[in-house]
Amino acid sequence: MGHRVLVVDDDATVSDVVRRYLEQAGCEVHLAADGADGLAAIAAHHPDLVVLDLMMPGIDGLEVCRRIRRQLPGLPVVMLTALGEEADRVLGLEVGADDYVTKPFSPRELVLRIQSVLRRTGARAPSPGHPVTLRDADLTVDTARRVADRGGVPLSLTVREFDLLVFLMSNPGRAWSRADLLERVWGWQFGDQSTVTVHVRRLREKIEDDPAEPARIRTVWGVGYSYDPADQGPGR
Repeated sequence: MGHRVLVVDDDATVSDVVRRYLEQAGCEVHLAADGADGLAAIAAHHPDLVVLDLMMPGIDGLEVCRRIRRQLPGLPVVMLTALGEEADRVLGLEVGADDYVTKPFSPRELVLRIQSVLRRTGARAPSPGHPVTLRDADLTVDTARRVADRGGVPLSLTVREFDLLVFLMSNPGRAWSRADLLERVWGWQFGDQSTVTVHVRRLREKIEDDPAEPARIRTVWGVGYSYDPADQGPGR
């Protein structure tokens, strides 16, 4: 992989296991034992991705993620959460985590999730037949450079938010179920569909005039979501 990954977890055993698996996958790995050390390590090592435990003493994972999103909105974050704590997982996504893995977890699964996120962070040529630049009224998305703006103002999108926006804009007018989006955008055949719900909500907050009455990302009741051009009126 050849990427720098920072693992922030106060459990030394978990950190060591994750480090060994990531190093076997070709990563350069740095460890931090708490939130404060994690923030310092981000500044010192400039990682390509952060693996972040949710529950830590002092500055917890949620606050670390909030600060990352304010200062480095494009830095991918994979959050580690407790098994069965759905509210915590959703809250982690709400503050900007790109993905999450529940404890106890398979180190191989974590590495695969990290690889999936990292593959999407680099500039890639678009697939044949897909335009480099997508436009909808004041919204412009450069898929090769992985940047987006609205009315000339850059949008701070996470990796998953950007991928979701590109997918929806590239397939306008079609209703997609949450399971469809989970498979096509996240690459998961199985998973918590609330992940999609949270990312749609966050994306609406960034591209809609009124997120409560979205004109672009519509809710199709009983199905999921569809993307419609901005000039076709509000819908929910």
